[in-house]
Amino acid sequence: MAIGSKNLSMDALNGFDNERLAEELKKAKAELFNLRFQSATGQLENHGRLKAVRRDIARIYTVLNERELAIRPNPADAKEEDK
Repeated sequence: MAIGSKNLSMDALNGFDNERLAEELKKAKAELFNLRFQSATGQLENHGRLKAVRRDIARIYTVLNERELAIRPNPADAKEEDK
């Protein structure tokens, strides 16, 4: 079982297009900022969430980088070819 958000597993990320991945990355970075702020002020209750969000960000960057290197196919490209 993967650590992190259940909706950001590698299977789910493979189905997202690059725009959706960028949106998810922006959300994850904002959440990480908020979690770090809570941690610094002593308000954070679930410290494991920091690790999970960092891993989600790494997964998103991995998928984007693999698509850029043509290692992993982009589902948006496959839809355009079908038209």
